[in-house]
Amino acid sequence: MTDHKTPPSEMIRVPTALIPAVKELSKLHRQGHTIALLQALEELFTQLDSKIDSDIAPSSKSILQLEKKLETKLDAITKKLELMERAITSGRYSSNNNRPRRQTYSHQQPQVELLPRTNESLAQRLGVTPQSLIADREKLTTKEFLSYTLHRDPMNTGWEWNAKTELYHPVK
Repeated sequence: MTDHKTPPSEMIRVPTALIPAVKELSKLHRQGHTIALLQALEELFTQLDSKIDSDIAPSSKSILQLEKKLETKLDAITKKLELMERAITSGRYSSNNNRPRRQTYSHQQPQVELLPRTNESLAQRLGVTPQSLIADREKLTTKEFLSYTLHRDPMNTGWEWNAKTELYHPVK
């Protein structure tokens, strides 16, 4: 004889902000509105999903935005690592000055090569809007624009506009 008991309820964690909504859904389920509730949720998800840019092609808006964010974060991490390396090599972070120092090996750290950037990407890096970056590029001379970007860049890099590629290129 097979026992056809209903399975026990599953316990799930829910973000605090969603607790009232989950309680309301549970209440509607207990009142027998499960099918109508599921249909309404399915319609809602369909509407929300149709408004989301889910294109994952390499040139899609979502992917480009993610690349920009990663590029900015990697630049910031690189800058922090360079500062830490300078501090360590200068001896500021020795834990005990009485201990004999380990032999240090001199080696050159490879420099991170900066890639050309779009208006949006460079504007984010410099902390300005893409529109103001374009306006500044158009009103300043090439030399002035280079100086402007050099002073705003987190790694003190100047940037030059290349009309052929329609990208900003780093100037060493």
